[in-house]
Amino acid sequence: MSTFTILLGGDLIRTPRLDRQVEGSRVIAADAGIGHAQMLGLVPELWVGDFDSVPADLPADLAAVPRQTFPAEKDKTDGELAIAAALERGATRLVLAGAFGGKRADHAFLHLALGLRLAEAGMDVFLTSGAQEGVPLLPGRAGFDYADGTLFSILGFSELSGLTVTGAKWPLDKVEVAFGSSLTISNEVKFGKTGGRLDIALGHGRALLLAHPYPLPES
Repeated sequence: MSTFTILLGGDLIRTPRLDRQVEGSRVIAADAGIGHAQMLGLVPELWVGDFDSVPADLPADLAAVPRQTFPAEKDKTDGELAIAAALERGATRLVLAGAFGGKRADHAFLHLALGLRLAEAGMDVFLTSGAQEGVPLLPGRAGFDYADGTLFSILGFSELSGLTVTGAKWPLDKVEVAFGSSLTISNEVKFGKTGGRLDIALGHGRALLLAHPYPLPES
């Protein structure tokens, strides 16, 4: 498996879990995402974009990263171009770091939708901000290693049918979920006395698991 970490321009915090997830991967930065490389102690092999949002005072090793430059007026975002570069280099797994938050809600939405599209094409995709993690959910069954008490939501990108959730405070058994329903928002991993893990099965539709492996900040 060839894992590429794509450094995007959204929010990102460094955690031990994130360090493990990107360890040993090849790295490509999308424009302002180069700023995350410094925080994570990574040096990308490629820096992609129109370079309209380059962080100031980059260290010499990051400023010297080879660039693939595109015009500001283009048909794809810098993030999508960085992903395309990783696929050209043989990526079989993508970690989209900095996929959430940031100043552009439209870009954050695109990252979620793009993650689903890539998963439908057979790519192993993982989205993260360090504090939040996203995994595309397609028809089938998947298991997750989150700790007891982890907050999670299932974001439906279509009507869902046959959705089963076990290992949760509010389990579901082959339910139908209308598009736009809040039924699957704010659940919690709950193993019970017998232990176990969070398991999700989906009969039809497309969704994204959004989990918070770390406690949410106090409001």
